[in-house]
Amino acid sequence: MKRLHIHIGVEQLEEAIGFYSKLFGVEPVKHKPDYAKWMLEDPRVNLAISTRASKKGVDHLGIQVEEEQELADIRQRLKAGNLPVGEEGETLCCYGKSDKSWVLDPAGVPWEAYRTMEDAEIFSGSSEAAEGACCAPSTMDQPGSCDLSEEKVSCCS
Repeated sequence: MKRLHIHIGVEQLEEAIGFYSKLFGVEPVKHKPDYAKWMLEDPRVNLAISTRASKKGVDHLGIQVEEEQELADIRQRLKAGNLPVGEEGETLCCYGKSDKSWVLDPAGVPWEAYRTMEDAEIFSGSSEAAEGACCAPSTMDQPGSCDLSEEKVSCCS
């Protein structure tokens, strides 16, 4: 089953946690010093906020899947549509181990398609992400100029 993913960059994590907890009526399922995540059923969404995002506000969107075949199906649709897909593969990011692919929409918004396999104790395995870069591939901030075939993809879910 699929779930919409939204990652929002924030300056004041605790203030944002208070806001989203009131908005959704529940506390986050994951809360770290720089990150929080809600896994909501109604609406079915994975909302993540962090102080590590490359910009404030909506950083990227995504589709989170539960099964490997669902991710394979999305990847196949993207490739069949001749879209430039960045294959990140297995990565450690946002306190989880995931398998990811990235694509830009026509407006330049980064989208990730991913499956999280397990939780992790650290934010990222990438030194770039450890310095605050999150979440979409670094080449995705300039619509039309990114080469997703290069291995410049980094993080986040």
